[in-house]
Amino acid sequence: METEPLFRGGSSSYGADEESRRSDSSGFRSTISRQSSSSNGGQLDDLCIQQAAVFIEDAIQYRTINHRVDSQSLQLYRWYYSKTCQGVLNTTIFVILILAFFEKPSSLSVTSDLRFRHILWEPPCGLTEGIEAFCLLIFIIDVIIKSYLIGWEEFRKTKWLIAYTLVLAASTIDWTVTLCLFCEERVRVRRILRPFFLLQNSSLMKKTLKCLRQTLPQIASVMLLLALHLLLFTMIAMLLFARAQNQKDDEEWKTYFRNLPESLTSLLVLLTTANNPDVMIPAYSENRFYALFFITFSVIGTFLLMNLLTAVIYNQFRGYLLSSIQTSVVRRCLGIRGAFEVLCCGRATKAGRRGSLRMTVSTNTVLQVLQKVTMSPMHKQEIIKQAKAYTHDCVTAEQFRVLFDELQKETMKEHPLKPAYRSPFLQKVQTLLCHRYTDYFGNLMVTVHLTCIFVALVLDAEKPVSERDGFFSGVVNGSFVLYYLLEMALKIFALGIKGYCSYKSNLFDGLLTLILMVLQLSSFVQYGFPHPGWNPDLHGLLTLWEIVRLANMLIVFRFLRIIPNVKLMALVASSLLDLIKNLRAFAGILAVAYYVFAIVGVVLFKDKIPAPYNSTNSSLNEDTSENITLQCGTYEQLDYWPNNFNDFAAALVTLWDLMVVNNWQVFLDVFSRYANPTSFINGIGATIRLSLIRNLSIR
Repeated sequence: METEPLFRGGSSSYGADEESRRSDSSGFRSTISRQSSSSNGGQLDDLCIQQAAVFIEDAIQYRTINHRVDSQSLQLYRWYYSKTCQGVLNTTIFVILILAFFEKPSSLSVTSDLRFRHILWEPPCGLTEGIEAFCLLIFIIDVIIKSYLIGWEEFRKTKWLIAYTLVLAASTIDWTVTLCLFCEERVRVRRILRPFFLLQNSSLMKKTLKCLRQTLPQIASVMLLLALHLLLFTMIAMLLFARAQNQKDDEEWKTYFRNLPESLTSLLVLLTTANNPDVMIPAYSENRFYALFFITFSVIGTFLLMNLLTAVIYNQFRGYLLSSIQTSVVRRCLGIRGAFEVLCCGRATKAGRRGSLRMTVSTNTVLQVLQKVTMSPMHKQEIIKQAKAYTHDCVTAEQFRVLFDELQKETMKEHPLKPAYRSPFLQKVQTLLCHRYTDYFGNLMVTVHLTCIFVALVLDAEKPVSERDGFFSGVVNGSFVLYYLLEMALKIFALGIKGYCSYKSNLFDGLLTLILMVLQLSSFVQYGFPHPGWNPDLHGLLTLWEIVRLANMLIVFRFLRIIPNVKLMALVASSLLDLIKNLRAFAGILAVAYYVFAIVGVVLFKDKIPAPYNSTNSSLNEDTSENITLQCGTYEQLDYWPNNFNDFAAALVTLWDLMVVNNWQVFLDVFSRYANPTSFINGIGATIRLSLIRNLSIR
């Protein structure tokens, strides 16, 4: 399960005064009091420690502590949130999502081009359905366990769990219908529902979706203003570019403003700048003052209203997201406080003691709890160290809270100790190899190797393969691969095998070096050693030049090792990685939108565009004479044949092209011609939604 981020200043919002904290924790005390009436002292102490450990784990993962706290339920709870169980659940979600690539229509083809597409394999009926049934069974077990752990009262209040149950019921019914119809039905409702499993399993994505939903009413006024702007300029355009008596002056009317739908579509596309300046060229060539109309429309709509819309979304979303994360911070604080209260409800001699004004817990009890908590080893070690540093044999509520402030600190990975050599000479060699200048020299060698590859590419750019000489590339690559192997061996000597593997950069270099060695050896075995005029014929799976190209690409990737050694580049790269981590929730929402629209697109537009050639004899299809028109700017003239909705993978790429909004009007045109006019609405809706989510992620 995905965890939630924490603001640095979150610990300062731990709570209010002592009186409010007592009132918040009264539920825990009453629960433990009821349990103490039916348990002996030793069992109660063990149960309190187990409850405290679970509450601390809930605080670490920003989970609610409102769940069953009896001994058996806590064991089930910890098992459910273990890495193994959550890994199985996440794998199941991944499997059920990727089934769309293998189900009919299968995406297992080399190309999605309508002219050359040949399906490699279609799954038999029952294969993917059997895998899906197993996934649904795991989801049913998941919802049963969740419902049991939180209880019936909380289940009725949790909308996500209710929706989870309904989605599983609908999916099961639809799966049964599929088997009854022998997998021949066209529409499978459960495919559209599959992204819900990804949403409900991520707390971050649920919060992001809630923020998006709450933001929609705030942008209604801007959307209304944008629609009014589009409608008014459409009316002005139809009046300005009305049909003239002279047919030579009708080019703008004939191409873009013939009627209301075409006029509205032309300006809507212009709002995304996809048809600029094409839409104004006929009128602009007639009179230069016509350009003022299109410039005014773009300035108001594209540069003012569209940016205003994005700004309103960002501003409102930021407020809701801040509130949601603050709720998560309070949830963490409540979990820590709950653990302390549970320990105080145990025996006074072991779990804690109560005074008139403050409560304390013995240090030994705190250490017992920390040993049972599943958390980062480095964080656990530091918290235990701080707990042992307390001089008194008791921990107050404030001290207990301060212990877990360590969770907000970033941990630095400690590398294993270097091997200790007795020989002074080996010690000097080890010191030399560990110096930063050794890394600089290695980066220099990679740069020289990359320069040699660049020179070879420039010299052989226009030569046919039959006239190329592989002697230079073979000698250069072989020599540098030997150096890379020597460098790898020397680093292992200086750092030790564990120390070498503790650095991600070394693992990256070592993996690429081993692959380069295998490629180089395979080229020597198949084609012999390099010599002048080295250009042998094919003797295996790969030609000599394919092996050289693959090796050169790996060497280009190996050049990335210089990034950590350049401070500015390392800073930028680190910022990009942090940005990617922070955008996981937005990326998940975008993936869900892609998945849903791709499934809907396959249902609505599969096989709607006829292929220009017959798949059996590659001759022209006489029934699709309209499809071979070469009118400028059309789907056919631009050779957009690979962009379609004939399978799931092709649909994803087509949606990407729509989101980029470059020539998206081409797709609107072709699907409205071959499908139905509602394609305009579907295409416009998909483009707007995907573009808004993309812009929000970028901002």
